[in-house]
Amino acid sequence: MAFQVGDETRRSASDCPKGFRCLEGAGTNLCPIEDCVGGEVHFIACRAEGYCPYQRSFGHGWLCACPVRKELYRVYHV
Repeated sequence: MAFQVGDETRRSASDCPKGFRCLEGAGTNLCPIEDCVGGEVHFIACRAEGYCPYQRSFGHGWLCACPVRKELYRVYHV
């Protein structure tokens, strides 16, 4: 199953270094969301391999600011 996101979401994540691989594989290419605060702040359970401009260190954990990842969580609950 391939995920779908809006065109505006894709455009806002144009710096994706992985070519939107997260949209393939039924969620197997995604870092799990550990917690979501206010629908905007997404704490993730892993760190992506290589550089990701949307991933940020926060204390001892990681935040994901990727518009695509946020929409996948909001729409598909993955």
